[in-house]
Amino acid sequence: MPLRDAHLILGVTGSIAAFKAVYLLRELTRAGAQVTVVTTAHAERFVGALTFRTLSGRPVLSDLFDPQSPHAVEHVALAERAHAVVVAPATANVLAKAAHGIADDFLTTLLLAARCPVLMAPAMDGGMWDHAALTANVATLRARGVTVLEPDAGELASGLSGRGRLPEVETIIEALERLLSPRRDLVGERVLVTSGPTREPIDPVRYISNRSSGKMGQAVATAALRRGAEVILISGPTTLTPPAGATYVPVQTAEDMREAALQHLGRATIVIKAAAVADYRVKRPSATKIKSRKDEDLTLELAPNPDILRELASRKGQAFLVGFAAETNDVRANAAAKLEAKGVDLLVANDVSVKGIGFDAEDNQVTLLDRWGGVTDLPRMSKLEVADAILDRVLGLRAGQRSETRAAPHAGR
Repeated sequence: MPLRDAHLILGVTGSIAAFKAVYLLRELTRAGAQVTVVTTAHAERFVGALTFRTLSGRPVLSDLFDPQSPHAVEHVALAERAHAVVVAPATANVLAKAAHGIADDFLTTLLLAARCPVLMAPAMDGGMWDHAALTANVATLRARGVTVLEPDAGELASGLSGRGRLPEVETIIEALERLLSPRRDLVGERVLVTSGPTREPIDPVRYISNRSSGKMGQAVATAALRRGAEVILISGPTTLTPPAGATYVPVQTAEDMREAALQHLGRATIVIKAAAVADYRVKRPSATKIKSRKDEDLTLELAPNPDILRELASRKGQAFLVGFAAETNDVRANAAAKLEAKGVDLLVANDVSVKGIGFDAEDNQVTLLDRWGGVTDLPRMSKLEVADAILDRVLGLRAGQRSETRAAPHAGR
């Protein structure tokens, strides 16, 4: 959808960067968008409502309980009419409220009611962007499908330098246009995604697992949903909220995941196995808690878990199968060996020993290897961007194979 036809909500919060929202509003209205501005009480300390009303040609909404305003109770209807919500600037306070479902003013209540794409452009001072609490809040929002832009780096209002500047207006508009013009190239596809770790019980209290957060698999599910696919997400235990619209199948053990994957394999057209499945399980888990004895060693007898990826490869039929390889050394060589051994169509390999792109990170940097000999190194990017790149490669490879199949009967003529 072009901006000219878009009904947008621009949320403005209490940051010194609120003055840049004026420029953003001007550019959106110049492009033909119909923009309703919603401000927080603190935002109006920086920029008055008259400025926004003059540029938008519409009333500015801020007070959820203003008896004089005919729009005070319209937050739900307004959210339903909107094609997108843009919050710029988005302070650390509003990011935290949105992440935790707090609705104590017009803007945060509207965010809870919104079912359209939401874009948040952060702006804050000092080291706030890198604080652990904010990192967790941003991760929560992104896991729900909210687009949270990275702030720019540079001189901040306090005189300090660092990351925290509101992204440029052009950057925000480009991101908004991507949200409003989503690719729908997976309509009719049924995408089966496995994600997260598995847990293999030692006793009723303890288990064997790994450090997978499930973020990469969830990003794949989110990207596929946005592009129109029907998505089945089979996930081991994580702290993530499944993306709205996916059929969610929670599992615990490798055997649980195997059974669920085989159950849903038959109708899948694309299978993406991003789960980090435990290679071994305890052969005989204890039915009761194993008591600690500090002067005695504990020996656990392990048995191999089923090779889910290889079994899926042998039973996938016409489905396109993608596997993952989390490596710590010789990434390309180990990935190439796994590609051949498992029989997958495409393998996504990454070095989990690199800080910032391993387990539980927001970004990833991967190498794509396909069974036709193609190898592509992707730059570091967000996991959602990696997910889109994987789906792009799947569609490209599959289209190429279909073209070769159609051309084959003519080759001997």
